[in-house]
Amino acid sequence: MTPCARRCAVPIALAIAVAALCYSAWVLEFVLPIDTDPVDGFLSELDAEGKPYRAVFATADKLTGLLLLPAAVAGLLVFPRRGLTTLGWSALFCFGAATIADTLFPLRKCATDCAEGGLFPQLHQPHALTSTLAVTSIAVAAFAFSAAAYRYRRWRILRELGLGVLAIGTAATIWMLVADNLPGSHALGIAQRIQVGAMSLWLLALAAAVLIESREHAAADCPG
Repeated sequence: MTPCARRCAVPIALAIAVAALCYSAWVLEFVLPIDTDPVDGFLSELDAEGKPYRAVFATADKLTGLLLLPAAVAGLLVFPRRGLTTLGWSALFCFGAATIADTLFPLRKCATDCAEGGLFPQLHQPHALTSTLAVTSIAVAAFAFSAAAYRYRRWRILRELGLGVLAIGTAATIWMLVADNLPGSHALGIAQRIQVGAMSLWLLALAAAVLIESREHAAADCPG
């Protein structure tokens, strides 16, 4: 790792970590005086049009994207480029962009109130596209970095903690996809909250991996 990469590692890791915390802002639904249904309701409803605390949740998502965009670009520019890591940083950039787009195309109020349209009435809206892009992008990033951790023997924390978090998020995603084709609700709200929570935890693991690796390289260069 070059001296430039070591200097940039701390702000990159910090940006990713803060982004992870911002992406966890949905937990405020349990604190703020809002009427939500964590079992069957979707997180997109928190910042849907007309919701009382839309500004809080939309701002948190926007900050997530604004922090990850430069972090991903910096990761591409300053760290050694290999196929899997290049894919990972690129996918992380796409996740940041899609998360910002989520705030620009919020869930329309009519979809949250309509009884028609199946389990996912919001799929008929532009918000569905941005949300799908966000979930797909971070999934690609997580799988790419996990594969890189094994192939290049880097980022031990991603091979251990990160892989476990990725498995939990994948299981929650499968839960949602299967339940969508079954009658009933099947606690889809819980599944989505597990999925999004796993995304945040994985981002924290990535931030820790970047920081730890930079310190290990610094210690190796200065053994005395």
